[in-house]
Amino acid sequence: MQRLTGLDASFLYFETSSQLLHVCALVTLDPETIPGGYTFAKLKSTLEERTRHIPVFRRKLYNPRFNMHHPVWIEDDEFDIEHHVHRIAVPAPGGREEIAELCAHVAGQPMSRRRPLWEFYVVEGSADGSLLLIGKMHHAGIDGVSGATLMAYLSGLEPDSPLPELPQEQRENPGPPGPVELLAHGVLGIASRPVSVARLVAEAARPIPKFVMKAVRNEGMRIPFTAPRTSFNATITGRRSISYCAVDLDDIKAVRTAFGLTVNDVILAICAGALRKYLAERGELPDIPLLATIPVSVRGRSQRQDEGANKVSSIFSSLPTHIEDPAERLRFLGEANRQAKEHHAMVPADLLQDVAQFASFGTLGLAVRAYSSLRLAERHPVVHNLVMSNVPGPPMPLYLLGARITGMYPFGPVFHGAGLNITVISREGKVDFGVIAAANLAPDVWPLADAVPEALAELKRCAEEQ
Repeated sequence: MQRLTGLDASFLYFETSSQLLHVCALVTLDPETIPGGYTFAKLKSTLEERTRHIPVFRRKLYNPRFNMHHPVWIEDDEFDIEHHVHRIAVPAPGGREEIAELCAHVAGQPMSRRRPLWEFYVVEGSADGSLLLIGKMHHAGIDGVSGATLMAYLSGLEPDSPLPELPQEQRENPGPPGPVELLAHGVLGIASRPVSVARLVAEAARPIPKFVMKAVRNEGMRIPFTAPRTSFNATITGRRSISYCAVDLDDIKAVRTAFGLTVNDVILAICAGALRKYLAERGELPDIPLLATIPVSVRGRSQRQDEGANKVSSIFSSLPTHIEDPAERLRFLGEANRQAKEHHAMVPADLLQDVAQFASFGTLGLAVRAYSSLRLAERHPVVHNLVMSNVPGPPMPLYLLGARITGMYPFGPVFHGAGLNITVISREGKVDFGVIAAANLAPDVWPLADAVPEALAELKRCAEEQ
């Protein structure tokens, strides 16, 4: 039986019609590299062949009324590619604004839980002749690292690369468990919770008090509820706005080397600079740093390597948008990130996964709906301003279904109280930025994406003066 972990299932429980918890990506492709040329029929046939060999694409949720625990994944015996792959055209003139609007529309639509939780939209008609692919997968089934791995299974180093070989244990999905097995497993899970709670308390007894004291003394990462309020920290609707851009990885590495910091430090400084300009132009630049939640993979530290799709924890990072000088912003981030990493290392890697095991749809579902309907995000101090994520991608050229990837722009979920998400992925000498927001709070996020290259240019000038 392949039961969802509590953390995976939480993305189902927290989802509403306005707080959609899937992740999306806009992939730009060069159709000229496809052997024999592009046709939708051929691309769809290739995709069907590959998805039929990768069980993640064929699994669906199974959650009958007598299930007393988290849902399970099972094989979809009625899997039909027609439900998942769609052919559409970008409206004329097919520029970046029209493409982003189309992506935002796709991102704002929920997926049916009766089928495998993914969709691909093949988009034709872009102004520059690129072939576009908008991908959408539910967060219950992937995190940033597993999503990148999944993309690698669909891709190759050459246009005609064969399908990568999957490990034997990943080739099949289980069938639906019988009612007795499912009920017994659920009862056993509930009965074992007191033991699990005791174990969790014992594991957290030593590090958590030290962790809290370090936060109280302001010697580590900032704590939630200390963020300034901005216009995107309110109750969200289901509509989305999107923008994207790309910069050269070599420019980021040059800044990193000049200041003796990390690539991640520089990326966060770029985002801080872009957010400073964006907020200043809107007349709402706060006089204290923004607070970003940054998902962090714990795959290297986790003791539960074979459990669940999401193996993440979170770091709260101060973004010094209140600092005018770009070099000073970068140095601030370098020190703040160093302290935050040391602070975060005090927490057991599996703590978030272990706590989430006690989540239930009834409790969380009711809570998030009440939170939304009562607009509580606007009635208490801001928990955090936005979510930011940095995912390492392939350093070499990749061909997706025979077409060379020329851009890969990821878009994560947004939440009540934090209606902005910036996700970054590196690939083939580029760093691609995807910006998504709740459209009712930030209807136009192109100024934010356009400020990213400007923020990098500022840091490059500072690096040259070092």
